[in-house]
Amino acid sequence: MGNKMKFFTLSLVALLMVFSVLSGCSKDSAGDGNSNENGGSKDSGNTSESGFVLGEDELEYTMYGHYDWYTMPPWGEDAATKAIKENKKVNVVPVSSGGNAAQKFNTMIVGNDLPDVIWLDRNADLDRLREADMLVPLDEYIEKYPNIKEWVGESTLNMLRAPDGHVYSIPNWYTTQPNGNTGYVVNEKIYKELGSPKLETTDDLYAYLKQVKEKYPDVVPFEAGQGGGLDVLFSAFGEEHPNLFMSNHFVPNGDKLTSIFVDPVFRESMVYMNKLYSERLISQDTLTQTAEQVKEKIVTGKFAVFADSSPTESAALAHTQLRAEDPDASLKMIWPIHKEGLNKENITPGTWNQLGWNVSVITKAAKNPEAIFAFLDWMVGPEGQRSIFWGPEGLYWDGTQAVDGIAEAPVFTDKYLSDVENLAKLMNTTNSFQWVGNTVYIDKSKTAFEMTLPEEQQNWETRYQMTITWPTQANGTEFSNLSPLPETEEGMAEQRVNEIYDEARAKALHAKSEEEVLKILDQAEKDAQAVGYDKMLEFKTQKWQDNKAKMAGN
Repeated sequence: MGNKMKFFTLSLVALLMVFSVLSGCSKDSAGDGNSNENGGSKDSGNTSESGFVLGEDELEYTMYGHYDWYTMPPWGEDAATKAIKENKKVNVVPVSSGGNAAQKFNTMIVGNDLPDVIWLDRNADLDRLREADMLVPLDEYIEKYPNIKEWVGESTLNMLRAPDGHVYSIPNWYTTQPNGNTGYVVNEKIYKELGSPKLETTDDLYAYLKQVKEKYPDVVPFEAGQGGGLDVLFSAFGEEHPNLFMSNHFVPNGDKLTSIFVDPVFRESMVYMNKLYSERLISQDTLTQTAEQVKEKIVTGKFAVFADSSPTESAALAHTQLRAEDPDASLKMIWPIHKEGLNKENITPGTWNQLGWNVSVITKAAKNPEAIFAFLDWMVGPEGQRSIFWGPEGLYWDGTQAVDGIAEAPVFTDKYLSDVENLAKLMNTTNSFQWVGNTVYIDKSKTAFEMTLPEEQQNWETRYQMTITWPTQANGTEFSNLSPLPETEEGMAEQRVNEIYDEARAKALHAKSEEEVLKILDQAEKDAQAVGYDKMLEFKTQKWQDNKAKMAGN
């Protein structure tokens, strides 16, 4: 979930012209919004009185993932979606971004050719769709169907409410407990062959990567994905400095959000990254490679250390495949790297968010928005989550039981443990269908089961989530929805700052010396201030303070 796209900006006049034409066309506490308090489930039948009943009528709709990197696998070709297509009579037709989401989004809006569902970040593009009256308000359906109201919970739904009071989006991986996968994966075979050296501090990491380069010339010492690993490295140089600060180009300082370019932690981390890059210890194509190219390196074991915002997806698959080919091969996660002198318990490479990751919205192009909502509501509930996450009943789970406050957790079959490679392949595919993920249901279901197993039988991803990634993620909910609309003065400033940041980071990586790195960052600060960085930060600071007040119940 660390891949970020650059959102385009229409001019104010053009934007208003397009939108004006097309626009005609029970309470949970903040602490238990996702809990199923009484252990019951309202999931049976996935319908309500006089509602749409899945499996009785055919439902086909189009779905667009608003990301450069996202390509939806064919619906109905894996065991999970094949069963849903056959039993629930649902077919989801993908609309591709073609690798250029900004252009695709622009074309769809200008041509008034929207898909039925859009899956996107909670940002200015979402606001633009809503303000142009292109989205279906969901309040009526939320009251009519059971699962979103129960599992997402009123407190989270309230945080999603637009200024007009309506809810337009269904969140993905919403939660009331820590989650997230950000961190470091180590190729254990290489690590052991090099004597299993201490790998805790940034100095340790540098020394280890130099060893790797010397002994394994065909291996990437530090794989940083598409740049997400750089954001993770940033967190090693400051306590409670998660990757979110680097990717959002601000750093909290007291009660204000301040410039990333003058932040001592950022500056020190960029000097370190430049050192790794210039010595060819880090992927030389980090800022240009595709997600598929990264995945290929991971699953073939052509790396020594891999850091990213969600490295576990590729790493879990790679671990099982590498083990199948070589019993001595394996991958492991390590506690986040920290600079010597810092408290490692306060290093937070990633964040978790009560609102989760992104959202699904139903557009007014949909012929039957209620039917689509009914399906997504079913996916949110226990039956839907079991089916889309672990496949149809009878394969890796059979029946349900109550565990850890969850009434309908799956009872995993022997195949769940004996067919690890195919399970990993299935989950790697269904990961691309996790549009309305129910974090609490999934996490409690799998961890309750995994805790009963000896370590060697535990699911690779779940084991490291329980022991490393979940305990080391910071709560980033207060930094949600800070971006201004693109056509506003602050929004245009943000676009320019984003461009200045991207250019400065690339130049800093390629710089010839520490002095040059710092000069590049100094110039970036001047350039950013010249295009309204301060005004943008003031806007974000106000929204940040509003979020904190809302979270405090004010």
